[in-house]
Amino acid sequence: MTSRVPARVILTMKFCVIGIPELNAGIHNVKDPRLDQADKLVEAKKKVYVQVELAGEETLLEAEAIIAHPDRRPDLVLHDLEFVETRLGREPSEIEKTALKKVQATLEKEQFIHQTELTAEERQALVAYGFVTQKPVTVATAEELADLSGLLVRAFRESGYISFLTVGGKENRAWMIKQGTTAVEAAGAIHTDLMKGFIRAEIIGFDDFIQAGGETQAKRAGKQRLETKEYVMQDCDLTNFRFSK
Repeated sequence: MTSRVPARVILTMKFCVIGIPELNAGIHNVKDPRLDQADKLVEAKKKVYVQVELAGEETLLEAEAIIAHPDRRPDLVLHDLEFVETRLGREPSEIEKTALKKVQATLEKEQFIHQTELTAEERQALVAYGFVTQKPVTVATAEELADLSGLLVRAFRESGYISFLTVGGKENRAWMIKQGTTAVEAAGAIHTDLMKGFIRAEIIGFDDFIQAGGETQAKRAGKQRLETKEYVMQDCDLTNFRFSK
């Protein structure tokens, strides 16, 4: 499915890498094997993965997510736990105290703050504090340290992002979007013109695409759906946006 547009916006996200020197700083491809599968079924001139930026520990506060060596997990937990204990000793407001107590319980289980169930009000009470583990944290396994491509795929997924695919023509491509993104917002990830002139999204679910053996076969099997702008994109949807110029 090819979306023909005059230009495209390339989006990236930043990971702070802690304790894994093999993950060099810079722009890296997220080599999702599902794009590889699609590339084998649909001919295109090139294949384009989602890209992310990897940076060192000096970017910890500004990065959107963290990838850490397993040996560094205790350091991350202890960093936040010490701050929580300090704040609790300074007579915080009741709502902040409640939130801090929940966070403290999570950290004492050696889990991360982003795994804590907090109300919107409780999250707001903590928003000013630079907790490290409030960001999504992916801790590498021993196997992943030997397969950094697989680690990047998992970290991308666990950071709250998914991708959708456009295939055929000049390129087979994965596009990065946040989980919960609507069809019209996803169109804007390719180009603002698609968002402004959005008519509909033609969607084939990835499993249907693979089981049918390709895009044409999936269409013949009636697996292509027409979705409105409110449709919530699913991971690896094959997508073609129809829009008015």
